[in-house]
Amino acid sequence: MTFSSLSNFESSLGILIIGHGSRNPLALEEFEALVNSLKASFTDIPVEYGYLEFAKPIISTALERLKKKSVKKIIAIPTMLFAAGHAKNDIPALLNSLAKEKGLEIIYGKELGINSSMISAAGQRIKESIINLPIYPLSKTLLVVVGRGSSDPDANSNVSKITRMLVEGFGFGWGETVYSGVTFPLVEPGLRHLVKLGFHRIIVFPYFLFSGVLISRIRKQTQIVANENPDIQFVNAKYLGNHPLVIKTLLERIAEAPGGENLMNCSLCKYRSPLLGFEEEVGTPQVSHHHHVEGIETCTLCDDLCTSECETLLGMKNHHAHDHDHGHGHGGNKYPHHDHPFGPVTLRSSNFRQI
Repeated sequence: MTFSSLSNFESSLGILIIGHGSRNPLALEEFEALVNSLKASFTDIPVEYGYLEFAKPIISTALERLKKKSVKKIIAIPTMLFAAGHAKNDIPALLNSLAKEKGLEIIYGKELGINSSMISAAGQRIKESIINLPIYPLSKTLLVVVGRGSSDPDANSNVSKITRMLVEGFGFGWGETVYSGVTFPLVEPGLRHLVKLGFHRIIVFPYFLFSGVLISRIRKQTQIVANENPDIQFVNAKYLGNHPLVIKTLLERIAEAPGGENLMNCSLCKYRSPLLGFEEEVGTPQVSHHHHVEGIETCTLCDDLCTSECETLLGMKNHHAHDHDHGHGHGGNKYPHHDHPFGPVTLRSSNFRQI
C-alpha cells in the first residue's frame, strides 16, 4: 500500500495516533512499537502519538509537536477496537477543543472496527495458542472471546460478532462472549456457567490490542475457574498486539480519512437512536471526562476494583478517576445493568464463588 496520495493531499499534513494509555509499562511499549511500525510507511509525513489517559505524551503535547513541524492539517486515528465512549465522545470532544486552541484542522479517522484483516489477526492468535498442544477436535472445543466491555451496547455487540465469525471460521463446537468490565457477563461468572456445557478444552481469547491491567485480570479470573475444574484444559490465547494485519487496518484508516469514508454506525448509536434500555442516552452532549487523568502515569491503588480512593487524592468528588467498572457511562447516565448479578457487581464481592 502506498500513501503518495496523502503526500499530495497537502504539504503541511501530519498524522496523530491516539492511544488509550495504561498504567502498565509493557502496554505502553507495545503501543509505541505499533506507532513505530506505522511510521515506517511514511517518509514525508510526520507522525506523532498521544494518550487519552494514564500516560505521556498526552494528546495536546503530540499536537504541539506536530505544529512545531509546520503541520496545519492532521489526520487523527483512534487505536480503539470499536466505537464506544472514548471514540464517540472523549476523543472527538478533546480534539475539537484543541483544534480551536492551537489553530489546527483535524480530520478524525475511524476506529479499527470489524473487517477481514482484524478477524484474520484474531484467528492467527488462536492458532498460535493451540499449535503445540495435543491434537483435539475443534468441534469439541469451546471458544470464549473476552471483550473490553462498555456501557455502549453497540460496541458490546461487535465483540459478539467477532466471536461468531471466529466460531464459524474454525468450526468450534461452541462459542461465547464475556467481558472484562462494565457490562455482563464478566469473565469469572461467565466461565462458571460455560464449564457446565461439558467441553474438555476451552480457549480464552482476549480481543484486546495490548497488555495491561485488564489482561492480568482476565488471566487471574480464568485461573480461578481452571483450578476448580482440573478435568478441563483452559488455553490462554494471546491478545492481538502488534500484529501485521492490525497495522494494515490502521494504515487503511489513515488513507481513507481525507476522503470522508470514516463513517460510524449511527443507526445503532445510543446517542442518536433510542435503543431499547438506553433511550435516555439520546442527545447526550459530546464531552470528554478524561482531563483529570491526562498524563497520570501510575496508579498504585486498585487494579481490580475502583475504590474511589483517588477521588480524595486528586481532589475530585463523585467521579472514578482510573477505572471504568463503576457502572455508568461518562455522559452522566448510569449503565442500566450495573447491578446485573453476572456483571461488575461480582468484582465488589467475594461471595460469587458461593452462589
